[in-house]
Amino acid sequence: MTPPGDEPSGQTASVQSALAVSSRPDVRPKTDLSVLKKRADFLRAARARYKPGPGFVLQARRRAPDESASGIRVGFTCSKKVGNAVARNRAKRRLREIARLILPTEGRDGWDYVLIGRRTDTATRDFIALQNDLRAALAAVHR
Repeated sequence: MTPPGDEPSGQTASVQSALAVSSRPDVRPKTDLSVLKKRADFLRAARARYKPGPGFVLQARRRAPDESASGIRVGFTCSKKVGNAVARNRAKRRLREIARLILPTEGRDGWDYVLIGRRTDTATRDFIALQNDLRAALAAVHR
């Protein structure tokens, strides 16, 4: 452990860790995904297209011309059927991560997406399989 005044090249530990993370090739830059928060947006998505999959259910809708049409918006939900708060939060964390990785490249601008977690499958399914499920669901919804 180094004393507080002995940081190499005058950088603090938090700056060094931020530099180390940003130089990793597998970390993508932050994208312009907006998060759905209003109940009305979730209800509109529920009336639109949906694609059930083994790890989650995808609901998708194209926003109307009078709504803000720029960017991709995404929402996440897990009911109490998924489990206790710990299980629901774990499932939503996994859904957020696959959305962060897949939607910027394969989602469409001006669309809203809602990912709904499934009881045991969302938390236990292989992460690569979840990503492939999202790719397949997006392809089916956009056909």
